Amino acid sequence: MNPQALRVAWTALIEGLLDAVWLVDAESLRIVAANAAAGVLLGVDASTLVSRAAAELSATPEDLAFWSGVADGWSGGLVSESLVRRFNGSVVPVTRRVNRVELDGAAVFVVVFQDRSAHQATQDELEHRLAELRATLESTADGILVTDLAGVIRGFNRRFAALWSLPDDLLTQRDDAAVQSWMRRSVVDVADYDRRLAAIQDATLLQTSDVFALHSGKVIERVTLPQCSRGQPIGRVFSFRDITEKLAASQRIEELSQTDPLTGLPNRSLLADRVEFALAMSQRNGHSFALMVVNLDRFKHINDTFGLGFGDRVLLEVTERIKGCLRSLDTVARLGSDEFVLLVHKADAAGAEATARRVIDAMSRPFLLDGVEFTVTCSIGVALSPVDGTNLDELIRRADAAMQRVKALGRASFRFHQPQDHAQPRSQMQLDHAMRRALVSGHFHLHYQPQVNIGSGQVIGAEALIRWRDPVLGSVPPAEFIPMAEESGFIIAIGDWVLTQAVSQAAEWYARGRALPVSINVSALQFQQAHFIERVSSTLRAAGLPPHLLELELTESILLRDAEDALHRLKALEQLGVMMSIDDFGTGYSSLSYLKRFPIGRLKIDRSFVSHLPDDGSDVAIVNAIVQLARAMQLRVIAEGVETEPQRQFLLKAGCDEFQGFLYAPALEVPAFEHRLGWTAPAAKPAVRLVSG
Repeated sequence: MNPQALRVAWTALIEGLLDAVWLVDAESLRIVAANAAAGVLLGVDASTLVSRAAAELSATPEDLAFWSGVADGWSGGLVSESLVRRFNGSVVPVTRRVNRVELDGAAVFVVVFQDRSAHQATQDELEHRLAELRATLESTADGILVTDLAGVIRGFNRRFAALWSLPDDLLTQRDDAAVQSWMRRSVVDVADYDRRLAAIQDATLLQTSDVFALHSGKVIERVTLPQCSRGQPIGRVFSFRDITEKLAASQRIEELSQTDPLTGLPNRSLLADRVEFALAMSQRNGHSFALMVVNLDRFKHINDTFGLGFGDRVLLEVTERIKGCLRSLDTVARLGSDEFVLLVHKADAAGAEATARRVIDAMSRPFLLDGVEFTVTCSIGVALSPVDGTNLDELIRRADAAMQRVKALGRASFRFHQPQDHAQPRSQMQLDHAMRRALVSGHFHLHYQPQVNIGSGQVIGAEALIRWRDPVLGSVPPAEFIPMAEESGFIIAIGDWVLTQAVSQAAEWYARGRALPVSINVSALQFQQAHFIERVSSTLRAAGLPPHLLELELTESILLRDAEDALHRLKALEQLGVMMSIDDFGTGYSSLSYLKRFPIGRLKIDRSFVSHLPDDGSDVAIVNAIVQLARAMQLRVIAEGVETEPQRQFLLKAGCDEFQGFLYAPALEVPAFEHRLGWTAPAAKPAVRLVSG
């Protein structure tokens, strides 16, 4: 048969096939026939394929290598997945089958192509979906494990492996039994883990969650959900979450809600629960118990002097000392900055007294922190249940009233609640209210105590001292209302009033030719106000008083609480021209390094060191030391509370410059003060010596 007839015969043979078919001449390796399906596959008329080299339509190096091998004599069959190139340049994925056959004495290769485009698109979409699923599983914070209903592992993410600390070799082995065994050995309570897992396996549609602890210290929450396909369960999805930190945070929040954050002691909420339990036990067994309010004496002074951080460390030491005085069944709680409450079970009056004495003794031992040795005493009020109350509020109120009486009587002791203690809190409230009204109603007055040159006897200044005469309460001493004013913050308003009144009086004297410096006491709160310096300046300016005729008396604690800020303020006052002195020197915690930098002109020796002169050896030594210190720092010295001539004589010999006290005159109202100085008589003006730095 001639070639043309042969080609027609071959074409007719393959035309009825659904797959794309080429017939490639075994010698020339050119296409001798192609059916219509082949033309559709390559996007051309099938006739245009005839006479083309098979290699021209190859799209992969493998295909080129195949046809090259055929040219060298290879005659085997082939089934493979490959690509063919369309005439527009695109490629089509195909499954190719190649076989050598003899047709009418001529050898040809029958090349059959099955278009895999739709199948490949489905595969690509599936791969894309699987990649998204894997990314989702890996991005979650939970560990995911997927099994079939028989427990065979079908998938997991890396978070799952990390939570359970699965070894890498165990993961690569794909040994499900080994993985399950590892998980089982990792659990603390194996029996409970097995029981719960069995319940999950028995119920294919069970949705549940549980929590278990691992030997590693982790606490794991497991959520189990069924995996379904077309409404039927085909497996399970386990989600594992590490809730260790969450659980610890919850426990910490619970602790903070019931404990003091600094000391870890119970707070009022937890104390209330324990008192309620104690009351129930008391009613059942007939045993009394004691509630004791322990308040640290002058603890604010420690905070003011050394700072809050130092004060916190003192509180921790106080906590340990108090805990050492109690039994394990007793409770110590902290309710305030410097206030503790003790719950002493099965305690009568004798037992409560013994506990109070142990606390007093423990607190009396010196404290030593950062090389500083000091003492912190405490005042204790005791209430007994059921005699003094049957609930926490009653017991605390009455123990607190007893404690306040201890404070009023000198501190550093204890007291059982007495019926007359009830009125004390109400009187404090009345006093506070009356004090505030006194400022508005004009019941405060200033008295002036002369300050005298200790050698010449000349008056060189005056200290303005506040007095309160109330129409209902009578004369209220400063020692009673000033601490309350400082505690409530009302001392700022009182201090402003004293500043205005004292400057106005000094300005009036100055206008009359009496240039007498006036000293006023400044509280810590007043000194720390943002506009204090501006307030002093505007008051002087408004009254027309030269700044050097005003002296501000500051305590050591004010200056050392925030020494750098105090130095900045003192420098500003110095530039203003105001004189400054340290009041009650020797009663605080002085730092000589700071005293050298402060623009202070005078030290005032506290009356507690003067009252027993010249007989008390300790006071003699202290006064001599203060005077020598002042001399070294070029400061003047004034002593307060001088009442006898022997005291004055001693101070004069010691080198003291000035004094004030009953020996010359008490604090006097303005008319009496002027009369004492002889200003109301037509006598010559007394010699006046200005305070200088």
